[in-house]
Amino acid sequence: MSMKSMTVFCGSSTGNDPIYMEVARELGQKLAHEQITLVYGGAQVGCMGAIADACLAANGNVLGVIPEKLKHVEIAHPGLTQLHVVKSMHERKALMADLADGFVALPGGAGTLEEWFEVFTWAQLGYHQKPCCLLNVNRYFDPLIAMLDHIIEQGFMKPAYRDMIIIASTVDQFIDALKCYAPRHKAKWG
Repeated sequence: MSMKSMTVFCGSSTGNDPIYMEVARELGQKLAHEQITLVYGGAQVGCMGAIADACLAANGNVLGVIPEKLKHVEIAHPGLTQLHVVKSMHERKALMADLADGFVALPGGAGTLEEWFEVFTWAQLGYHQKPCCLLNVNRYFDPLIAMLDHIIEQGFMKPAYRDMIIIASTVDQFIDALKCYAPRHKAKWG
């Protein structure tokens, strides 16, 4: 499956360990190098700003999507290839989903998790067959992965859905996984 664009969910904060900003920059550069358009939340702060700046500096295309209300809170990035200003978070997420061939979460807070889980849920329900990935920088997502395993053990999710998630520890692993991605949707009911 050819990836022309990738939605990245990540923090508008920097996190406490410099590795989070480093990996955000590395991913931005790699997306530009692979000619994959970055789709993200449109901010110029935190990991969001770092990935956009790095992608732009490497001559990549960056599409930002930001709600009017957050334009000044998250500080809309002025130098993007294209910035879409929308009315609500619902519109933001829908447009980011429509613009992307896949989704990846870098470390971030509740918003990052909420956005990623929404597109992962849509994949489970068969609304799309795009890859849903976690870039497990600094083992950040280990507790989340353990929670998913717990959900399966308790009978609230099929193991096949857990298997749909691409989990990579490095940017190179993530890009390699994308290159050999094949949709693996299983019907939720049936």
